[in-house]
Amino acid sequence: MKETSKLVLIAGATSASGIASANALVDAGARVLAVGSNQQRLDERLAFAHGRYECDLGDFEAVKHLALQVHEEHGRVDALIHLVGGWRGGKSITGQSDEDWDFLHHSVLSTLRNTTRAFVDDLVASDAGRLAIVSAEAVLNPTPSNANYGAIKAAAEHWVNAIARLFTKQAEQAAAISWVVKALSDKSPEEAPAGHTPVQYLAEAATALLEKPAVELNGTRLLLPKA
Repeated sequence: MKETSKLVLIAGATSASGIASANALVDAGARVLAVGSNQQRLDERLAFAHGRYECDLGDFEAVKHLALQVHEEHGRVDALIHLVGGWRGGKSITGQSDEDWDFLHHSVLSTLRNTTRAFVDDLVASDAGRLAIVSAEAVLNPTPSNANYGAIKAAAEHWVNAIARLFTKQAEQAAAISWVVKALSDKSPEEAPAGHTPVQYLAEAATALLEKPAVELNGTRLLLPKA
């Protein structure tokens, strides 16, 4: 596999997809920084990472502090992979609760806005800056029961596409991309079913993110295989 010394920050790293992606990237030669909401889980599940940081990514002040710490300890980030999320549904439009909306807005959109605002200058300055998020089929397949979730994911894609436009103007060597899935399992790698899973496809996409030219990636919406 192609050797790389790129510094990759994974937000939401203790999920099954985060662990699988971190493993794949380390195997490819990247230096991985794992960020999550619980230091014990980070230390237990990602002991192989080059750095592990507990941070409330919904708090911009905390994220700015994280960026300062990362820069002091490791230098500039070359890639940001945003895997923070969650899902909430509801019965039709009237069942789309404010509580669920607030949860999704905080966990999906606010964490994305905060991390990208803190690290986008790193990506612009890198000789191969990369940003990736996990989006959902629901964005282009809206249903009443999934309206909150689909709307938040659509907003996240819009944010990423705005950064992609920034890259076309300021950093042609950089790329921002949305990976599209139907669902990702939250099971640990040991509990996951045998065979190629969506989580494994995501891990492969993470390594390809560093290997493919920016012109092939920037502003794209890549549908990952289901199984």
